[in-house]
Amino acid sequence: MKPLPLLHIKNMVCPRCIMAIEGVLKELNIDYNKVTLGEVSLNKEITLSQQVALNKKLQALGFELLESGKSALISRIKTLIVEQIHHKKENLQVNFSTFLSDQLHHDYSNLSRLFSSVEGITIEKFITRQKTERVKELLFYNEMNLSEIAFQMNYSSVAHLSAQFKKETGMTPSAFKKNAKPGHNALDSL
Repeated sequence: MKPLPLLHIKNMVCPRCIMAIEGVLKELNIDYNKVTLGEVSLNKEITLSQQVALNKKLQALGFELLESGKSALISRIKTLIVEQIHHKKENLQVNFSTFLSDQLHHDYSNLSRLFSSVEGITIEKFITRQKTERVKELLFYNEMNLSEIAFQMNYSSVAHLSAQFKKETGMTPSAFKKNAKPGHNALDSL
Protein backbone atom coordinates (compact mmCIF):
# COMPACT_ATOMS: atom_id res chain seq x y z
CA MET A 1 0.00 0.00 0.00
CA LYS A 2 1.34 3.41 -1.00
CA PRO A 3 1.87 5.90 1.87
CA LEU A 4 -0.36 8.97 1.97
CA PRO A 5 1.16 12.15 0.52
CA LEU A 6 2.40 14.67 3.11
CA LEU A 7 2.63 18.44 3.12
CA HIS A 8 5.01 20.19 5.50
CA ILE A 9 4.03 23.61 6.83
CA LYS A 10 6.33 26.05 8.60
CA ASN A 11 5.26 28.04 11.70
CA MET A 12 2.59 25.58 12.92
CA VAL A 13 3.23 25.71 16.65
CA CYS A 14 -0.10 25.34 18.46
CA PRO A 15 -3.51 23.68 18.34
CA ARG A 16 -5.04 26.91 16.94
CA CYS A 17 -2.64 26.61 14.01
CA ILE A 18 -4.04 23.15 13.28
CA MET A 19 -7.59 24.54 13.28
CA ALA A 20 -6.55 27.37 10.94
CA ILE A 21 -4.92 24.93 8.51
CA GLU A 22 -7.97 22.63 8.60
CA GLY A 23 -10.16 25.63 7.76
CA VAL A 24 -8.01 26.49 4.74
CA LEU A 25 -8.00 22.88 3.53
CA LYS A 26 -11.79 22.67 3.79
CA GLU A 27 -12.22 26.04 2.07
CA LEU A 28 -10.08 24.83 -0.85
CA ASN A 29 -11.77 21.38 -0.92
CA ILE A 30 -8.45 19.61 -0.37
CA ASP A 31 -9.05 16.03 0.76
CA TYR A 32 -6.93 15.43 3.85
CA ASN A 33 -6.63 12.64 6.38
CA LYS A 34 -5.03 14.35 9.38
CA VAL A 35 -3.40 17.64 10.41
CA THR A 36 -0.69 17.62 13.08
CA LEU A 37 1.84 20.28 14.07
CA GLY A 38 3.93 20.99 10.99
CA GLU A 39 2.38 18.32 8.80
CA VAL A 40 -0.73 17.52 6.74
CA SER A 41 -1.47 13.97 5.66
CA LEU A 42 -3.45 14.08 2.40
CA ASN A 43 -5.79 11.41 1.07
CA LYS A 44 -4.54 12.09 -2.47
CA GLU A 45 -2.02 14.26 -4.28
CA ILE A 46 -3.09 17.87 -4.85
CA THR A 47 -3.02 19.59 -8.22
CA LEU A 48 -0.61 22.40 -9.02
CA SER A 49 -3.46 24.95 -8.94
CA GLN A 50 -4.54 23.66 -5.49
CA GLN A 51 -0.94 23.92 -4.30
CA VAL A 52 -0.66 27.53 -5.51
CA ALA A 53 -3.98 28.48 -3.88
CA LEU A 54 -3.02 26.69 -0.66
CA ASN A 55 0.36 28.42 -0.51
CA LYS A 56 -1.26 31.83 -1.02
CA LYS A 57 -3.82 31.24 1.76
CA LEU A 58 -1.17 29.87 4.12
CA GLN A 59 1.13 32.85 3.58
CA ALA A 60 -1.76 35.22 4.34
CA LEU A 61 -2.09 33.46 7.72
CA GLY A 62 1.66 33.54 8.44
CA PHE A 63 2.41 29.94 7.45
CA GLU A 64 4.61 28.62 4.70
CA LEU A 65 4.28 25.49 2.58
CA LEU A 66 7.68 23.81 2.53
CA GLU A 67 9.23 21.90 -0.30
CA SER A 68 10.09 18.35 0.55
CA GLY A 69 13.65 17.65 1.57
CA LYS A 70 15.88 19.64 3.87
CA SER A 71 13.40 22.40 4.73
CA ALA A 72 10.74 19.86 5.59
CA LEU A 73 13.19 17.93 7.76
CA ILE A 74 14.18 21.07 9.67
CA SER A 75 10.54 22.00 10.11
CA ARG A 76 9.83 18.51 11.43
CA ILE A 77 12.74 18.79 13.92
CA LYS A 78 11.34 22.09 15.23
CA THR A 79 7.81 20.73 15.38
CA LEU A 80 8.83 17.65 17.38
CA ILE A 81 10.77 19.81 19.86
CA VAL A 82 7.97 22.37 20.26
CA GLU A 83 5.37 19.64 20.61
CA GLN A 84 7.40 17.84 23.27
CA ILE A 85 8.27 20.94 25.32
CA HIS A 86 5.06 22.92 25.06
CA HIS A 87 2.28 20.39 24.53
CA LYS A 88 3.21 17.08 26.18
CA LYS A 89 2.58 16.44 29.85
CA GLU A 90 4.91 13.45 30.26
CA ASN A 91 8.68 13.77 30.20
CA LEU A 92 10.79 12.14 27.52
CA GLN A 93 12.26 8.86 28.70
CA VAL A 94 15.25 9.34 26.37
CA ASN A 95 17.36 12.36 25.47
CA PHE A 96 16.34 14.62 22.59
CA SER A 97 19.04 13.30 20.26
CA THR A 98 17.70 9.74 20.55
CA PHE A 99 14.09 10.96 20.33
CA LEU A 100 14.73 12.96 17.14
CA SER A 101 16.73 10.15 15.53
CA ASP A 102 14.00 7.63 16.28
CA GLN A 103 11.17 9.88 15.11
CA LEU A 104 12.87 11.06 11.91
CA HIS A 105 14.81 7.89 11.05
CA HIS A 106 18.05 9.82 10.56
CA ASP A 107 21.37 9.78 12.36
CA TYR A 108 21.41 12.58 14.94
CA SER A 109 24.80 13.92 13.84
CA ASN A 110 23.39 14.44 10.31
CA LEU A 111 20.26 16.12 11.69
CA SER A 112 22.40 18.34 13.91
CA ARG A 113 24.73 19.37 11.07
CA LEU A 114 21.82 20.16 8.73
CA PHE A 115 19.93 22.13 11.40
CA SER A 116 22.99 24.21 12.35
CA SER A 117 23.92 24.96 8.76
CA VAL A 118 20.43 26.22 7.87
CA GLU A 119 19.25 27.77 11.15
CA GLY A 120 22.55 29.20 12.38
CA ILE A 121 22.08 27.68 15.86
CA THR A 122 22.41 24.17 17.22
CA ILE A 123 19.47 21.91 17.98
CA GLU A 124 20.52 22.08 21.64
CA LYS A 125 20.30 25.89 21.60
CA PHE A 126 16.86 25.69 19.98
CA ILE A 127 15.75 23.25 22.70
CA THR A 128 17.12 25.57 25.41
CA ARG A 129 15.24 28.54 23.95
CA GLN A 130 12.02 26.54 23.81
CA LYS A 131 12.43 25.33 27.37
CA THR A 132 13.15 28.88 28.55
CA GLU A 133 9.97 30.16 26.91
CA ARG A 134 7.96 27.36 28.51
CA VAL A 135 9.49 28.11 31.93
CA LYS A 136 8.59 31.80 31.47
CA GLU A 137 5.02 30.81 30.73
CA LEU A 138 4.81 28.52 33.77
CA LEU A 139 6.32 31.20 36.01
CA PHE A 140 3.96 33.86 34.70
CA TYR A 141 0.84 31.80 35.36
CA ASN A 142 2.14 30.92 38.84
CA GLU A 143 0.53 27.47 38.92
CA MET A 144 3.70 25.61 39.98
CA ASN A 145 6.68 26.30 42.17
CA LEU A 146 10.22 26.19 40.77
CA SER A 147 10.80 22.58 41.92
CA GLU A 148 7.68 21.42 40.09
CA ILE A 149 8.67 23.36 36.98
CA ALA A 150 12.19 21.86 37.06
CA PHE A 151 10.70 18.37 37.30
CA GLN A 152 8.15 18.96 34.52
CA MET A 153 10.78 20.45 32.23
CA ASN A 154 13.13 17.52 32.90
CA TYR A 155 15.91 19.55 34.54
CA SER A 156 18.22 17.66 36.90
CA SER A 157 17.73 20.30 39.60
CA VAL A 158 16.29 23.72 40.37
CA ALA A 159 19.87 25.05 40.31
CA HIS A 160 20.37 23.78 36.74
CA LEU A 161 17.07 25.33 35.61
CA SER A 162 17.96 28.63 37.30
CA ALA A 163 21.46 28.74 35.78
CA GLN A 164 20.19 28.02 32.27
CA PHE A 165 17.31 30.48 32.66
CA LYS A 166 19.66 33.24 33.80
CA LYS A 167 22.08 32.52 30.96
CA GLU A 168 19.23 32.83 28.41
CA THR A 169 17.31 35.77 29.88
CA GLY A 170 19.84 37.66 31.99
CA MET A 171 17.67 37.30 35.10
CA THR A 172 16.86 34.65 37.65
CA PRO A 173 13.48 32.90 37.60
CA SER A 174 12.57 34.78 40.81
CA ALA A 175 13.39 38.14 39.23
CA PHE A 176 11.39 37.20 36.15
CA LYS A 177 8.44 36.20 38.33
CA LYS A 178 8.49 39.61 40.07
CA ASN A 179 8.44 41.35 36.70
CA ALA A 180 4.88 42.51 35.98
CA LYS A 181 4.98 41.82 32.24
CA PRO A 182 4.77 38.31 30.79
CA GLY A 183 7.87 38.84 28.63
CA HIS A 184 7.71 35.60 26.75
CA ASN A 185 7.96 35.33 22.99
CA ALA A 186 5.52 33.80 20.55
CA LEU A 187 6.58 30.28 19.62
CA ASP A 188 6.69 31.00 15.91
CA SER A 189 9.20 33.82 16.46
CA LEU A 190 11.81 31.59 18.11
